[in-house]
Amino acid sequence: QVQLVESGGGLVQPGGSLRLSCAASGSIFSINVRGWYRQAPGKERELVATITSGGSSTNYADSVKGRFTISRDSAKNTVYLQMNSLKPEDTAVYYCNARHITNRGMNYWGKGTLVTVSA
Repeated sequence: QVQLVESGGGLVQPGGSLRLSCAASGSIFSINVRGWYRQAPGKERELVATITSGGSSTNYADSVKGRFTISRDSAKNTVYLQMNSLKPEDTAVYYCNARHITNRGMNYWGKGTLVTVSA
């Protein structure tokens, strides 16, 4: 079994920072934790950032480029999302996403962590 647990969300003022963590456990050798998505109420879940399995390449949504940084610590089976210069429109539940290494159509999700950016 694979389990993804997100943490680090909370309430922050505009311009503030948060660091999200995604810890993977279980059958970790069969998955690749590839990135972060977010979903606001009434909106579609959207891709925020991805990172290659080796951590050598990253990709970001245009809305977060220059403000967010994704990274991984393979030894800890953890992927991070450093969020700086937060805006109210960043408010959403943030989800960690993983895919099976050999079956790319098999997706895994955490339960999400809520980020609220408000004055």
